[in-house]
Amino acid sequence: MEPSSEEEYETFIEKVERTIYLDNISNQVTEAVLKTALDQFATVKNVQFIPTYFNSCTIYAALVEMETAKQAQEIVKEISDSPFMISGMPRPVRAQKAKIEMFDDRPKMRREKIVCYWMDPSHPNFDVAKKLKNLTKKHAVEASFLMEKQMEEEEKLHNQQEVSLKANFKKYELIDSAQGDGTFRRLGARYGSNYNDF
Repeated sequence: MEPSSEEEYETFIEKVERTIYLDNISNQVTEAVLKTALDQFATVKNVQFIPTYFNSCTIYAALVEMETAKQAQEIVKEISDSPFMISGMPRPVRAQKAKIEMFDDRPKMRREKIVCYWMDPSHPNFDVAKKLKNLTKKHAVEASFLMEKQMEEEEKLHNQQEVSLKANFKKYELIDSAQGDGTFRRLGARYGSNYNDF
């Protein structure tokens, strides 16, 4: 692949500046759901779901391109300040500004040159490379552990919301049945109150 021109790279940088990264999205969230949730604050141009390698398959992330960089900043601030609502339920979604490395279709700069080679154990930087490798493994284990804990917290939140939703639904059913079978009118007659408005 030929290196991209400077103009192409500048256009890409502008796209990065108006894109946000949403993490910790449920696998039930679709592009339409995300657009509906974010369109109340700004105009969504594009949604791209990306894999999260350290997480379980039930959690996703997305790159959401907004119309302007200012809108992207406002969305990040809004999600940081208040819960992100999906279908009337708050979800622990995290938002941050997108970074160049998050895009797999990013253009290459002309001056970029990556060189890889096997390092001999006698090389002076071999110990540094080994430490970096071990540190990366440790980070992956820590990230996985933290994600498991976060998933447990989210499961508790989900269960609490489900119990609350069912309890409220039962209350509404009880009120509806009391209104339908004439219990409100009988109670009104008994206590001398007018319940016709209910």
